[in-house]
Amino acid sequence: MRVSLRPVRKSFESAQIAAPLNLLDERGASVVLGQAVASFALVEPIAPRADTLFGPRGAALAENGALCVADTGHHRLLIWNECPTRDGTSADLLIGQPSFTAEGRNGHGPVTAATLNVPTGVAVEDGILAVADAWNHRVLIWRSLPTDSNQPADVVLGQADFASGAPNRGRSTPTADSLNWCYGVTISHGTLYVADAGNRRVLKWNGIPDANGAPADLVLGQRDFDTRDENGGHAPSASGMRWPHGVAVDGDRLFVADAGNNRIMVWSEAPDENGAPCDFVLGQASMAGVDHNKASYYPTAASLNMPYSVAVSNRRLIAADTANCRLVGYDLERLEQDAAARWLAGQSTFEDKGENRWGGSQRDSLCWPYGVAICGATAVIADSGNNRVLIWEAVQ
Repeated sequence: MRVSLRPVRKSFESAQIAAPLNLLDERGASVVLGQAVASFALVEPIAPRADTLFGPRGAALAENGALCVADTGHHRLLIWNECPTRDGTSADLLIGQPSFTAEGRNGHGPVTAATLNVPTGVAVEDGILAVADAWNHRVLIWRSLPTDSNQPADVVLGQADFASGAPNRGRSTPTADSLNWCYGVTISHGTLYVADAGNRRVLKWNGIPDANGAPADLVLGQRDFDTRDENGGHAPSASGMRWPHGVAVDGDRLFVADAGNNRIMVWSEAPDENGAPCDFVLGQASMAGVDHNKASYYPTAASLNMPYSVAVSNRRLIAADTANCRLVGYDLERLEQDAAARWLAGQSTFEDKGENRWGGSQRDSLCWPYGVAICGATAVIADSGNNRVLIWEAVQ
């Protein structure tokens, strides 16, 4: 007899649950990379190979079909030259390790232009690849997609050179050219955004830098480049951040997944001043709210629990609502303070939560999804807790 691990709902909870719309194909992911789908299977040690993943936290699909995945736990970047069409397809290239069967921070060697230490965010646009090398406190940029394994990066940000890896360049305070646990990276129309989580800020470069250590042009979350206070040194508000992790852009609108405050910050127009306040937030009733699921155990269509990633697809804003083990989609034309999501993936209703719906991994379940990226009608999800990446078609 199988015993359910699903918590029992309290009798006083509302029975009126809004029916969500399917965000992604109800049949589940078309391709699963890494951990095989196996209901109620025990977790096994994951040996690094060309077809395994360990806690991947970021992925991006290029316009030419190449897939880039931050295999975070193995401290490497995996690249498929073409988008895989079969489960368990082996990667073609890797960066960060001497071979597909090796692992370890910086390949158990010094920091170089081709090593990684907890790589997390990945972004690709017009052939330019950017990787948030979080625990080397830097962002690596390739001006064109690598064609060989361990091809060195062309540019490094956050450090003066490719041999350095100290937080904030070893200084006690941040600057416009330093980084500290940078977990997210986004490229949009030639503009680069970095979620500099350890400094509790988001940095913007107006163009893709071509010089090592180039300073950022704009900072959000702090009043200037030299401070790193939680929530900007004040009570939670429209200006400060606690744990920014992901950034998305839709025209002039900017979205920041402020995971530590369990919310998504929204700027209706592109901010052009340091520390500019956002216009409203999703996931909280007010700018002062910070509790996960608005201080409730169960989520709703209007609550969030550690959202680590955001992406824009067609008419939707998509968030990886990580600790609720789900993806939620908001109507871009109906965004306002505390707006409710309309689309859902990974759970049956908006008031459900739990890793793999309290069961074994399935093609349509999620366990701590850290990253979501959209290319056309295809979603690429770094399903970190399941040690896999899902390629899943979006519902149009």
